[in-house]
Amino acid sequence: MYMKKKAVVFDNSGTLTRRDRVLKDIKTGKLYDHLNSLEVIYYSPNSVLVVLQTDPAKCLVNAKPYQTIYQFIMRNNIDFDISYSNELVSKEEILEALKNDQSVIKDVQETINALVEKSYDVEICSGSGFIIDISQGKVEYTISSGGKIFPEVKSVIAYLKNKGIDIYIASGDRKGSLQQLAKYLTISLKNVFPTAHANQKREIVKELKNKYKVMMVGNSINDAMALEEADLGVLTTQQKENLPIEVFEAADIVIKNIKEIKDIDF
Repeated sequence: MYMKKKAVVFDNSGTLTRRDRVLKDIKTGKLYDHLNSLEVIYYSPNSVLVVLQTDPAKCLVNAKPYQTIYQFIMRNNIDFDISYSNELVSKEEILEALKNDQSVIKDVQETINALVEKSYDVEICSGSGFIIDISQGKVEYTISSGGKIFPEVKSVIAYLKNKGIDIYIASGDRKGSLQQLAKYLTISLKNVFPTAHANQKREIVKELKNKYKVMMVGNSINDAMALEEADLGVLTTQQKENLPIEVFEAADIVIKNIKEIKDIDF
């Protein structure tokens, strides 16, 4: 009997790395390090999380602080992607909604600075971006996030490779940060899918199922569709965040630590 090869698809932030984030509420000017950006969007149907495809440490921190985010994107030809939304939204719609918003790069820079001050041991800078209400054309929050790889991850990856299982990463994070992570974990760059929103993750898993028996490992609402689509959906709660019930319902197995992957009969 022919046996399909096996593959494990990992989310990154909150799954492979302990995620730290700082959000700035544009309306109040306050900085928050306890808000879950995906949860904010989950309960706000018109909001979209946008990730800027540029290294915060090399580009954003040195950008002119009082140019608007729209001006920064257009003047510097900055690419961006939609990391999470409740409805399908195009880049053109994002730019149109952003055109008249007065939020400036300094609003993003403040979240980068706060993240660095809060988390001096950040290994992977996931990136910076903003949450925009696309119906109102207003940036609600700017955001920067990063994290430290969970200490058990490297041994889990080695264990799976030793069993002949192929490793993939599908994450809403910035391309550069995922490439850095993949090199550290010796995962092929062609197996990395950056800035993947919920529908894309599901499609990635669906496509891989043509070749593999697929396990999906994730930790948030952005992973729910992929968890449901996979042959085996594994929800990890190591990030210790409150999650919507839909995420638990989408998973076949719930684990508290990524090392428990080794104990799963797959």
